Amino acid sequence: VPQDALAESPIPRKKLGVIVGILVFAFTAPFWAPFILRHLDFFRVRKVEIYGARYVPGTEILERLHVDTTASVWDNPEPLERRVATHPQVRRAVVHRKLPGTLVVEITENLPIALVPTSQGFRAFDARGVSLPLDPARTLVDVPILTERDTMLLRTLGELRSQLPGVYRRISEVRRIGVNEVVIQLGNVPIRAMRDVSVDRLAE
Repeated sequence: VPQDALAESPIPRKKLGVIVGILVFAFTAPFWAPFILRHLDFFRVRKVEIYGARYVPGTEILERLHVDTTASVWDNPEPLERRVATHPQVRRAVVHRKLPGTLVVEITENLPIALVPTSQGFRAFDARGVSLPLDPARTLVDVPILTERDTMLLRTLGELRSQLPGVYRRISEVRRIGVNEVVIQLGNVPIRAMRDVSVDRLAE
């Protein structure tokens, strides 16, 4: 075997160095790229897309988002998510970027579970028993009427909505007739039950 064939060629070593450099560049890009790209006008925010907002107006989401054309899609989205999540109608907000200049805001809302009569008129409440900033006179809220704010019944209605939506949609009213008894108006059929009735028991 010729001695020259045993000698290590410098070409493979150079190629290996190039490959390693490319890999290091690729793996570290997520750490340094945003700091450089955020200063480029090409990535300025020019559009905002909002998904999942059924009851909360998009204008109110934009107000909480508080971005303008000086912002970059490469800016840290966490402050934006926290600002949007301060809206009482919003349970969770996630902000994504769509290159080159669009922010995508995905909203998970606190859904109304029942309408409850108050001194200010009917108010929408969620499953936690929290009043939501919805005006039934302006926004269609197709939920049962609960004759008084009762956190136990609101929680039960919330479970019913998630587990048995077909049954939940048939309920028009829930009213208490005693300390521990309620009447659930299911279409034309009134159902008498204990106040702490479970979803499984209602299904039966």
